[in-house]
Amino acid sequence: MTETLIAAGCFVLTVVFYYINKRMYVKQHKIWLMPLLATPMLLLAIVLLAGISYSEYIADTRWLMWLLGPATIAFALPIYDYRDMIRKHWLSISVGVLAGSAMSVVSSVWLARLLDLPLMLQKGLAVRSITTPFAMEAARSIGGPVDLSALFVVITGVAGMAMGETVLHLLPVIRSKLAHGAIFGAAAHGAGTAKAREMGDAQGVVACLVMMIAGFVTVLGAPLIAKLMF
Repeated sequence: MTETLIAAGCFVLTVVFYYINKRMYVKQHKIWLMPLLATPMLLLAIVLLAGISYSEYIADTRWLMWLLGPATIAFALPIYDYRDMIRKHWLSISVGVLAGSAMSVVSSVWLARLLDLPLMLQKGLAVRSITTPFAMEAARSIGGPVDLSALFVVITGVAGMAMGETVLHLLPVIRSKLAHGAIFGAAAHGAGTAKAREMGDAQGVVACLVMMIAGFVTVLGAPLIAKLMF
């Protein structure tokens, strides 16, 4: 009974904290108020102080991860609205996604090996640059830790969302709105797409498309990644 109450309490806290955090971020676009950053940090502090184990926390909140699947599919709606623009630039977007996905996997694994990280961490980091539902499936195919892969995805997304605009300002040669959206979608997946939508509709649509294609390509290529990289 106690474990059930703890699990239910963790679920309520997660939803309430995220809702409040989202309202605060809408009013003030500060990095430290980003829901993907502030909410997990606050929950982590409470869980540690209360001595709640990971299994107790995840018992009633795991299904929130499942909702990421339908949420990702919902990104298809704005893509459909801008189908003419996508049809015009399909080749450059496709080539960019393939190149970006390959570079992300290779650079992540090589850097992990350079730092002499354990094999399981290398496998988890290999899929860090695609959105969580795709990353979890790819991690299973590779044989990596699913939960750690999801954590690496969140860290990558938050970092890309926080630093993306600064990087683009330092690279003034990249002026295209489509390129800005593609960069956020490829490097920071869901969090990057949210940031791209703040910048403009075109950026948001391209970020959605790139995020979904990159995830699809990585999941399909996961067996090949496992064979070539591990």
